[in-house]
Amino acid sequence: MESLPTTVSAKSDRRGRSSKSQNTSKPSLILAFFSCLAWLYVAGRLWQDAQHRVALNTVLKKNYELRPKALTVDDKLMVLGCKDLERRIVETEMELAQAKSQGYLRNQSVSSSSGKKKMLAVIGVYTGFGSHLKRNRFRGSWMPRDDALKKLEERGVVIRFVIGRSANRGDSLDRKIDQENLATKDFLILENHEEAQEELPKKVKFFYSAAVQNWDAEFYVKVDDDVDLDLEGLIGLLESRRGQDGAYIGCMKSGDVVTQEGSQWYEPEWWKFGDDKSYFRHATGSLVILSKNLAQYININSGLLKTYAFDDTTIGSWMIGVQATYIDDNRLCCSSTRQEKVCSMA
Repeated sequence: MESLPTTVSAKSDRRGRSSKSQNTSKPSLILAFFSCLAWLYVAGRLWQDAQHRVALNTVLKKNYELRPKALTVDDKLMVLGCKDLERRIVETEMELAQAKSQGYLRNQSVSSSSGKKKMLAVIGVYTGFGSHLKRNRFRGSWMPRDDALKKLEERGVVIRFVIGRSANRGDSLDRKIDQENLATKDFLILENHEEAQEELPKKVKFFYSAAVQNWDAEFYVKVDDDVDLDLEGLIGLLESRRGQDGAYIGCMKSGDVVTQEGSQWYEPEWWKFGDDKSYFRHATGSLVILSKNLAQYININSGLLKTYAFDDTTIGSWMIGVQATYIDDNRLCCSSTRQEKVCSMA
């Protein structure tokens, strides 16, 4: 009976030790959990650092490949030569700009590429595809034909009908003009111009450019196809003006700009002509005479020159920006009633 307390005491000791071990295992688990988290964090950072090192090595490798190489003596000489060439190009561009601003406007003396003698004038008579009868009437009146046309050229005057090409290049309209020109040899065909009423302002650029490129003359004359000329009177007028640079000759006028759409002479860009809506001074389009250097100016700058709705105001706008001498000659007012004139409305 005395051994019972000993047994009870042993059981209670075992329970105490079990509860103590359970109490000590919880902190261990928590510590192990946080240790795993720390290990995962460190491993992730080490992986990121490894990726960064790979990217950095790639960038360094590319930079190494693109690094400046050591220049040889030949390379240095080539660089110096390019710099010298660049300097000369800049100097040439400056000289060219100066030549354009001076030489092509005053005292321009460009020899003819063909080597032929300088002509007095090139007269371009505007015409269209439907004007065959009108051309024949001109040929039978004031405009020479065949041998007489050649003799006139020997005197220094070239006359050509001026026409562009059809919108349908090579069609029956173009073929008829080619056949007529083959027989008469009195056309200046503007290959890069589309013949149309709305394209007349652009036709001016093509005409003066083609005339300058084909003939070396003192003057270049644009004539509408509704004008009859006193040819000898015009030649006399031009002879009296020989050697006059920058001459812009015609029947000068100005007037109100038509702003009402649908009206005759409507100017779509009327707002550019100021609050008064008045045209600047310009030669009427029936007959316009330009000296050689002004025609050359149009040829050189044709790609930059602005056109308006009508060819006479278009030419006038170009003349505003250059050193042109405006010559208002009443003999060139074709619609006037005065007797002493070199043109009249046909």
